[in-house]
Order: sequence, then C-alpha cells, then structure tokens
Amino acid sequence: MLNKYPLWKNLLIALVLVISALYAAPNLYPPDPAIQVTPARAGAEMSEATLGSIRQTLTDAGLEFFGEEVNDGTALFRLQRTADQLPAKAAVQRALGDEFVVALNLAPTTPDWLLSLGAGPMTLGLDLSGGVHFLMEVDMDEYMANKVANYRQELRTRLRQEDIRYRRIQVDGDYLRLSFEDAATRDEADNFFIREYPEFARVSEDSAEFFDLKLRMTEEQVKTYQDYAVKQNLTTIRNRVNELGVAEPLVQRQGRNRIVVQLPGVQDTAEAKKILGKAANLEFRLEAKPGASRFATEEYPFRNDEFRTARLEKIVITTGDSVTNARSAFDENGMPQVNIDLDAKGGARMTQVTREAVQRRMAVLFVERKPKTTYEMVDGEEVTKTVQITEKSIISLATIQTTLGSSFRITGLQAAEASELALLLRSGALAAPMYFVEERTVGPSLGKENIEMGVQSVLVGLALVLVAMLVFYRAFGLMANIALLVNIVMLVALMSIVGATLTLPGIAGIVLTVGMAVDANVLIFARIREELKNGRSPQQAIHEGYNRAFVTILDANLTTLLVAVILFAAGTGPVKGFAVTLSFGILTSMFTAIVLTRAMVNLVYGGRRLESLSIGGRV
Repeated sequence: MLNKYPLWKNLLIALVLVISALYAAPNLYPPDPAIQVTPARAGAEMSEATLGSIRQTLTDAGLEFFGEEVNDGTALFRLQRTADQLPAKAAVQRALGDEFVVALNLAPTTPDWLLSLGAGPMTLGLDLSGGVHFLMEVDMDEYMANKVANYRQELRTRLRQEDIRYRRIQVDGDYLRLSFEDAATRDEADNFFIREYPEFARVSEDSAEFFDLKLRMTEEQVKTYQDYAVKQNLTTIRNRVNELGVAEPLVQRQGRNRIVVQLPGVQDTAEAKKILGKAANLEFRLEAKPGASRFATEEYPFRNDEFRTARLEKIVITTGDSVTNARSAFDENGMPQVNIDLDAKGGARMTQVTREAVQRRMAVLFVERKPKTTYEMVDGEEVTKTVQITEKSIISLATIQTTLGSSFRITGLQAAEASELALLLRSGALAAPMYFVEERTVGPSLGKENIEMGVQSVLVGLALVLVAMLVFYRAFGLMANIALLVNIVMLVALMSIVGATLTLPGIAGIVLTVGMAVDANVLIFARIREELKNGRSPQQAIHEGYNRAFVTILDANLTTLLVAVILFAAGTGPVKGFAVTLSFGILTSMFTAIVLTRAMVNLVYGGRRLESLSIGGRV
C-alpha cells in the first residue's frame, strides 16, 4: 500500500512552489519606455534647475511623461508611448547641451515588495523585447592624422640616433616632408627609410633652399592601420560592455569603419553610452623647469580648478596605452585614488625618466575627447552637427620623491571619476576616436507579429498537450497537467534568479521542455498500466511504475542535458540561449515529473485501498 509523503517532503515541495511563484511574478510587469539623463562628467549632481528644464522641455514638446525618478545624480522620465522616446531625447539633449548625456531606456515596473525580495524579471534578448542600439563610427581621418604626427616625433629621434642631419620635419596633409641641406644626406636618409620604414612611399623634391623627401604611407599600410583601429576599438568596446555586466550583448563590426552595439535589457543606458563612447586617456609629463622655452612646453588647467594652471613639458613619458591594470581605491586618508600597473615598456620608460627627476613634479594629464553639438538652419530646417573636441586637464601634480616603477597611484579625483577612469584604463584605450552615428531602442528583430505567433504556438501546443493528457490518462493526466504548468513557472523563476537571457530560440527550448516533461509522465503512466496488466494491485502498480521508469527518465534527460552543455560551450548568441533554457528545463521537468506528480499521487491515493485506477485504457 502507498504511504503518504512525510510532512517534511510536502513542506519542501510547497516551499519550492512558493519561491518559484514569487520569482516568476516580476515577469508579469512589462517595462515602461523612458529617457535617462546623466551629467557627462562623473560625480556631477542633478540640480533642481536641470530637472525643471527637462520637465518644461517635455511639456512644450507635447510629450506625456510620468514617474520622474532621481537616483545617484541620474534622472529618469517615463513616457506614455515608445514612439515618444526619440523626440523626447532630441528635445532634452537640445535643451541641456553637451554637459549631459540623454539616452533611451526601458524602466522596470516590478513592485517594490518583490524587489525587496531580490526578485526581478528575466532578461529578454533583443529578438524578444529589444534593447538599446548604438551605431558608432571610427574617425579615420583624425586617426590617420595622429598616426602621421606620431611618426614625425619618432623620425626625429631615429634620425638623431643614426646621425643623419636634417633641417626640419613637417606634417603636410597626409604625408611628411623632410628637408636636408644636400642631396647626399637626403640619399642617406632615403636608404635608411628603405631599410627601416618600408611602409612609406618616398618622393624626392628639390627646392631653391632645401633637398626634400616626402614620405607617404602606402595604401596597404593605411588599410592595415585602419583595420587595426577598428579591431582594437572592437576589443575595447567589448571589454567595456563586459565591465557593464550586460547579458547577451551584440558587438560587431559593420563595414569598413563602423561598430554596432546592441545591449538587451540595459537599465542604465546613459551610463552605457557615456562609457562606450568615451575616448579618455592619460599622459604623464614632467612640469616645465623655470625659464624653459615656451616652444617646448604647454600650459594646461587643472581638472577641478580651471582657474589654476601649470606649464608642462611637451615630451610625454608614457600614456594610458601602457596601462595593464587599473583599480579604484582609497588612500590612507580616505581620499579616492587609482592604482596603476604599467607594462614592461611603460614601466621602463617611467623608471628611466623619474630616476633623473627626483624632487621635480610630475603631472597626470587627463585627455578627453568630447562631442560639441551645434544647430544650423539649412533650407528652413534645423540641422544638427556634432564635432569632436579634445580637452586636456591636469588631474594631479605631485613631487617625485623616489624613482617610480611599473606600479604607482593617481590621486586628485572624485570617487565617481576614479571609478570611471579605472574602468576606461582597465578595458583599454580606444585606438581611434569614435562618435555615435545612431541610437535607438531596438524592437523585436523578427517583428512583433512573428513574436506573437511564436507565443501563440507555445500556448496552442500546451493546450493540445493538456487536453491529450486528460483524454488518455484522466485523473493522472490532470496531475501531469498541473505539474506541467508548475514546470513552466519554475523554469521562468529559475531563469529570472540566475539572470539568464531569454531569446526566441529559448522559447523553442521551453517548447521542447514541455514535450520532455510530458514524455516523462507518459513513461511513468505507461509503466503503471503494464504493471496493472501483469496483475499487480493499483498501489503496487503505482509504486513499481515510478521506480522502474525512473532509470529510463534519468538516462534520457542526462543525455539531453549533455547535448545542451555542449551547445552552450560551442555555440554563440541564440544557440547559447536555447542551450540555457533547455538545460534549466530538463532540471525543472525532472523535478515536476518525478517528485511533484509522485507527491500528488501519494496525496490522492496514499493510505487507501483501491480496486481500480483512473488512468485510461481498460484497467
């Protein structure tokens, strides 16, 4: 005779069901379209005057908004319609200017009592709920101009090392012009460039005063540099996206000089936009000596005090490109700092310079590339133009007490600035400047109609399965149907808890999970029927049916789970989404098919003498 489940088992099952219901519930609350406004400079505050300006701008534009929120210097305004997001963003950005970053967002609507329990909705992939789309373009013209300018400084050093005397090196457009006093010296330099710089095409020109040599990079070298810039920027953007903790992001190259970034489920889109597009770097320079030539020095303001300036040497000791690791922390006085580790080349250069500069002051120069937006009337229509400007300001200016190596620290920053700078340095500098060409929220990439049809197919299939189970297995079919519905709730809850991303292939994984859950119950019920046909009593048939079907169910599910693990390890994007959903579905279906239905059967039939079972067939 079947015994009823002990109390602790029933309580454990009840606890699992309650937890599943709680953590699946947030998925019933869809997010609101919104815009998010953040100061462009880390650590800046959102004033009441700025908030008032945003409200007035939205009202004047006839855009309905609600649910205004301000948190950690970031303002969020919810909108009534998704179609209002782009007009709202454009209007607010125009009103506030470049000192603020305005981005699109999807604001959560999960009740606070669920959030207090740590519950949140599943992260949906771009093909289901969409996300944020950025199209970024590499500024190749400025990148190549910087390359040519860098060669100018390098060639000066190399020619001095080779004892080849030159009169001047000028940057003239996309090439370098070197002037020599006689043809013999020019020929010597020409031979040197043939050996050491094959990436240049050389043309000799004579003038009344000098013998010139023009160096222009070959088309192959230009293409190589441009490919490197895009690939390096792609790597840096991916690193920055990883630092943001985005699930299932899409970062890929588009064409010759563009990068597409799609971030599903991102909440802090303004911060994402600020971090992704920020071209920030560091330069380490010595303070100019008293009486130094103004042609060899440059004057810069301090970042936190624009009225205070210092004159620095033009020669750069090293840059943020040499940084291998950066961590924000606090010093012994509780002030923010960034701990820096340099690579071998940068560390050697730092040691070489600071060894000869003890008791002199060294500046940390923050180099930031920022957009500047202007508005012009063209043919009666307002046209927005954005140009990139480079700002350099001094973070700190400290006396060198001893020779520095590959590890040291930077002070003089606010906490938010230190954290942001560490992230940018840690993820790598952009090889070339970039700017945003396009930004929008992404709707389902397969179309709303296709998504609805996919969901309908799941519901129709589920309904047919429920009806079939009732027809063929009667009371046992009803218990299997209850377990099937619980299985879906548990699967959604589990994916929400671990932060897995649900994609359209993931829905296919749910459909397959439904089939596998039903298959497990069919195996059990078929086994019970066989035991009844073999003359066993109903109680014995139930007991043997569950026990003997367990091994078959376990083997089938472990095999499928192994395939899902392989798909997750070898696949990318949608394939991983399918594998994750299938893996979780296998675990939940085994629980509901074996544990939950057994508990329900024991609850109904345990401790009773039965003459027959309502399990279909002729028994």
